Amino acid sequence: MIKISLADEYRVKDPSLAPIGKTQIEWAEAHMPVLRLIAKRLEKLKPFKGLRIAMCMHVTKETAVLAKALLSGGAEIWMSASNPLSTQDDVAAALAEMGVHVFAWRGMSKEQYYKAIGMLISSQPDVTMDDGADLTSTIHMLFYGILNEETRYAKEMLRDWDVKSIERILGGTEETTTGVLRLKALERNGKLLYPIVAVNDSLTKYLFDNRYGCGQSTLDGIMRATNILLAGKNVVVCGYGWVGRGIAQRARGMGANVIVVEVDPIKALEAIYDGFRVMSMREAARIGDIFITATGNRDVIRKEHFLLMKDGAVLANAGHFNVEISVPDLEEISVSKRSVRPTVDEYRLRDGKKLYLIAEGRLVNLVSAEGHPSEVMDMSFANQALAVEYLVKNKGKLKKKVYRLPYKIDERIARLKLKSLGVKIERLTKEQKEYLESWRLGT
Repeated sequence: MIKISLADEYRVKDPSLAPIGKTQIEWAEAHMPVLRLIAKRLEKLKPFKGLRIAMCMHVTKETAVLAKALLSGGAEIWMSASNPLSTQDDVAAALAEMGVHVFAWRGMSKEQYYKAIGMLISSQPDVTMDDGADLTSTIHMLFYGILNEETRYAKEMLRDWDVKSIERILGGTEETTTGVLRLKALERNGKLLYPIVAVNDSLTKYLFDNRYGCGQSTLDGIMRATNILLAGKNVVVCGYGWVGRGIAQRARGMGANVIVVEVDPIKALEAIYDGFRVMSMREAARIGDIFITATGNRDVIRKEHFLLMKDGAVLANAGHFNVEISVPDLEEISVSKRSVRPTVDEYRLRDGKKLYLIAEGRLVNLVSAEGHPSEVMDMSFANQALAVEYLVKNKGKLKKKVYRLPYKIDERIARLKLKSLGVKIERLTKEQKEYLESWRLGT
């Protein structure tokens, strides 16, 4: 078992993998032109000089490009994984060689995962960067004296840290929908300790990362894990937010018959008007071949649904946490379990029926594949870098709330992306601007 010590500057699975990781980072960077341009400006201005940033994010080649941009801006970086199974070990090794204090490897236990978060907290960061809000929520639970298994693990790693260290944090960022929901709950309860920029709520993030990134990478993960044909299959997508929409669209493009399960009547109506069948989970359970959850909620697929499923049904999760498919329920009704492929477990039920769970119910696109394409993460991580800069520029001016980045930043990222694609767009004439700004002009 890999252990984390308070004396560690970093902890990765195999430091000798660094050359491979470096090559992977170079590949991603070549496909992230917007972030490269931002990194050049940050290198010149050094806005993060003297700043310590704690990043609890998926340790992938794309995240490494973001880390490089922040390093070029003068930051010191401490990093842990935001999922026990999503770390790319070669990238982690390369990051350690670059001087990042990284504590991450693929296959971390819960204890290792939260001890790594504890190492980040003990560094006394100025800014937190999160993907799922595990770092931010752990900080808050420690502050409010909430001790559970997770916070006890984290607390073991704290050195020279007490609740007053919170005052040092000028702000944080959050990458994903699930994390934003958790942080907005903190805000509603009046317990948020410092301002957070909800990067996920930027248009150049969720319209592209959530829809196109998740749509492609989720199906990529399922196909890599199983090598099954999607064409002709009944694919059940649970949740019709931007992630669910992307998955449904891509599955249809691969020839699948797509069924959407929703609790929101407006989203359900949208799915119908987009050409998908909509039904309850109980109805869908009987006819689905592949089930994909993308809701951000727990127990979306549970015991009552497993019992209705066909022999051979495949289960995958695209939501951040491994709670959407009730694995405890699946284990309860199963008589045996075995691994049949690298990230596929077969559960045999009492009636002989077999169900196949991918990636232990965790993020299928990062456990069974490589996550989103670099071109999409280019915009997401451009938002992250500019969000940190926004927090620094507005130090002491922001309230303890969850913020969106200003629209001008969104627009700037979109223009840089269009430029990198060689696309020119139209400009409004003076008369057109006047027309749009006037209330007097009509027919």
